[in-house]
Amino acid sequence: MILCDILRNRGSVFTNIDLFLTFGQLLKILIDTRERKPYKFETPSKTATLKTGDYSLSGAEHLVAIERKTIDDLVSSLTINRKRFERELFRGRAINYFALLIEASLSDLSNGRYQSKMLPKAAIQSLLAFSVRYNLPIFFADNREFGARITEGLLLKYAKELKTQLKELEK
Repeated sequence: MILCDILRNRGSVFTNIDLFLTFGQLLKILIDTRERKPYKFETPSKTATLKTGDYSLSGAEHLVAIERKTIDDLVSSLTINRKRFERELFRGRAINYFALLIEASLSDLSNGRYQSKMLPKAAIQSLLAFSVRYNLPIFFADNREFGARITEGLLLKYAKELKTQLKELEK
């Protein structure tokens, strides 16, 4: 069974099969061109226009994506830009692994350390609802450096897990 057929049977199709046949050499983290302050990674990266999320993997854009938000951007996305944010989350449901990374601590959010009149309880309840509604893992990173490490770690863990699953399916 060829790789594309294996993935099609799992509900996904890769467009860059070579990436996963020679995994370590071609693996690149994709950074959305609209990302204002992109993370820097140890893993090779390049910019690309992503339909969903801010970070993904080359050849697997439709399988994995990470959406990054600063605390102020998050609260804006929960209030005045809520419809646009929910459309993004809805698109994320079609992705095998789609996660939200927030550059702040849960304590920052629960103590209202942001530029908005939104009540902290309402912000947290919105995140809880989105987590359930969109099957959305949510990660808090106390700072940008930690956010970059979490993002890179999630993407590399996804790639490693996918490679392991593909090897099992080929047996």
